[in-house]
Amino acid sequence: MTAIDERPTNRSIYLEGAFAPVDREIDAVDCTVIGEVPTDLAGVYVRNGSNPRHEPKGRYHWFDGDGMLHALHLEDGRAHYRNRWVRTEAFAIEDAAGEAVWRGINERPDFSHPGGPFKDTANTDLVFHAGRLLALWWLGGPCYDVALPSLETNGRFDFHGTLAGLSAHPKVDPVTGEMMVFDFDVMPPYLTYGVVGRDGRLAHHTEIELDGPRLLHDIAITDRHTILCDFPLMWDPEQLARGRTKVMFDRDLPARFGILPRHGDGAVVRWFEASSCYMYHTINAWESGDEIVLVGCRISDPLARVDDADEVPRIDVLRLEPYLHEWRFDLRTGAVRERVLDDVMTEFPRMDNRTLGRPSRYAYSPRIASAPALLFDGFVKYDTGSGASVHHGYGEGRFGGETVFAPRVGSTGEDDGYVLTFVADARDGTSECVIVDARDVAGEPVGRVVIPQRVPIGYHSWWVGAEELG
Repeated sequence: MTAIDERPTNRSIYLEGAFAPVDREIDAVDCTVIGEVPTDLAGVYVRNGSNPRHEPKGRYHWFDGDGMLHALHLEDGRAHYRNRWVRTEAFAIEDAAGEAVWRGINERPDFSHPGGPFKDTANTDLVFHAGRLLALWWLGGPCYDVALPSLETNGRFDFHGTLAGLSAHPKVDPVTGEMMVFDFDVMPPYLTYGVVGRDGRLAHHTEIELDGPRLLHDIAITDRHTILCDFPLMWDPEQLARGRTKVMFDRDLPARFGILPRHGDGAVVRWFEASSCYMYHTINAWESGDEIVLVGCRISDPLARVDDADEVPRIDVLRLEPYLHEWRFDLRTGAVRERVLDDVMTEFPRMDNRTLGRPSRYAYSPRIASAPALLFDGFVKYDTGSGASVHHGYGEGRFGGETVFAPRVGSTGEDDGYVLTFVADARDGTSECVIVDARDVAGEPVGRVVIPQRVPIGYHSWWVGAEELG
């Protein structure tokens, strides 16, 4: 096994080393385990990511690749691995052509393309709702329904004819079963918001007025409200009018957070202004008296600078220097308080989904390595109230991805379970899934499942417990 596949890789570091795409879909039963798979860990861990099927045309961006899912099915102390491309409509078009048809977001978009100017890859996010695992795309588009545990693509899912598409990072209320969704566009309406009922049908939908198009990525929920974001990161409007896409960040504009009753009309959204910034991912939000508390990964300046050092990673023009941050919005006075909770760069945070929208204590945040590319050399277990932290490192030359929290069978506590992630060894091209006791993250993994092929560094993941598989 080699660390790098035999493919041309001269255009982007995100086609090399631990990021290099794989070209095989495999099934592996009873993977080798170093340590053990706990018998009280039962379900499927699935992770999405960018994995181009065909040689990219033009300048490659890490966000361009076709979606590929990697999954580990854990039951009775055994581990079974498989991986599959998400077979989107765009994937089928390029598969029939035998080559890439779309160029990536670093190239001038073709707005006359019948399939749209950008290829919808469903490569970004995963969400499990109403008994379905859905693969989602960061720019917003149709959802793709994926079967479990086979990972076969069932096709587009339009919520029984009620919703054509949405962006990545919807939020599922663990109590009501509702899913809060949003989408954004370069044309009005620039931002829309909706609520999908526990039956998988759209129950509420509204437009949110913005001054212009934004590049948005996440929302947060409490048990009664949804927090929407309006950050000054956007396509340059002058270039967009010329049919070109160039990202700009207006440092003179504040960050705005719109708080809306869950089923409220967009006209009643209440905007709170905070210091200018960007945020890719929230962790959680909850209500505390007259305040709403929001915790996430704040980036003060999301665009790369000429003097950026190699220890601050970048994805082309995007600068990744995020820190754990807290905002408090006073619903009575309109005041905003914010504070930095840690000075370690972390991103792609996860938590116990069973407490989403309610007061929570713990988050599991991948730790950013000092490197020009976005690599995680461990993760941090945060107490988001006090800012206290415990670190887990993967070891020299080993890099992981987004973690998930998997409750142990019969779990009753917020950290009563395991933290899982795929880890790639950049030295020899091998990959594992590490299983860490969430109450002992500083210790050695309980188990390390050896994956029989390399798993490239990817994006977002989901844990589907055995009781949800049906």
